[in-house]
Amino acid sequence: MSWWNDGTDDEDDDDFDESMVRVRPNPKGNRPRTKTRPDHKDAVPGRIMTVDRGRFAVLVGQDTDDEHEITASRARELGRTPIVTGDWVDLVGDTTGEAGTLARVVRVHERSTLLRRSADDSDAVERVIVANADQMLIVVAAANPEPRARLIDRYLVAAFDAGIEPVLCVTKTDLADPAALLAEFACLDIRVVTLSRDDVPVDELTELLVGRTTVTVGHSGVGKSTLVNALVPDARRATGVVNTVTGRGRHTSSSTVCLRLHAPDGRTGWIIDTPGVRSFGLGHVDPENILRSFAATAHVPEGDPPGGIPLAEAHDWEIVDRVQAGELGEGGKARLESLQKLLESTA
Repeated sequence: MSWWNDGTDDEDDDDFDESMVRVRPNPKGNRPRTKTRPDHKDAVPGRIMTVDRGRFAVLVGQDTDDEHEITASRARELGRTPIVTGDWVDLVGDTTGEAGTLARVVRVHERSTLLRRSADDSDAVERVIVANADQMLIVVAAANPEPRARLIDRYLVAAFDAGIEPVLCVTKTDLADPAALLAEFACLDIRVVTLSRDDVPVDELTELLVGRTTVTVGHSGVGKSTLVNALVPDARRATGVVNTVTGRGRHTSSSTVCLRLHAPDGRTGWIIDTPGVRSFGLGHVDPENILRSFAATAHVPEGDPPGGIPLAEAHDWEIVDRVQAGELGEGGKARLESLQKLLESTA
């Protein structure tokens, strides 16, 4: 018996009509998805100011009469493409910024720089922190909490690896003399700024930051948020105190935020404040870039190291020679040990 007849044997196959075939309806009741995506020619450009639980605060119309901030979400076609503070993006949808409106980020522009870190040195999975910064302000306290020179080493490696110019800022110099700390970094030609708790050279720092996009880094308690509040009075970044027992600062800033600072003459700059961290993994960094972070004229020799020496033992020749000559003192020895450990942990 054929499945399309009424059970009688005399029904001919020619009586079958395609209209008799039952077609199962689309259970979702919608059209099949297409791989064709719109080109969004009418998209509006904007700068990501901060990221909060899947929502993005975006500045559109920057430096125009129509400058305003909107809230946006990620378009589905972006998938898992990271969107971070400092990114330039294209948006569609409602970009008026009125209460209750939500735009969509449909494109991320090409980035000039990308600051990254990993969970630890053995983890090659990177976490993108900030995009398009051209300067890094490494904030460290002379005391309370005690300075961590090896963490500064890691910040420097990340900066040079990303193509970002580092600046070392030492706070709380009224509590301790930072000379010994700064001596460890004398072989690097980087800008150094020192300030006490009662004397923040706002004009000098502003001059250093105008016309640039600067990302601040530093572990908790060093005065990073206090410094940002002095430079951008309406920033209102939360500040905390250092634990007198552990000597560690308490996390106060929980988000990365981009802020605009103003010079007295009308010039502006951007400062991206990041939460304090106690570790900074470099598992994503090319070991050769680590060598360039330890001396002003550091270089990687062409070809394999002589005698088949592993890269972790083929140190930057300049710092090795200067340490052996006693030019860099005990600080130089500590710095060379740091270089060796970083190379070994990331090789």
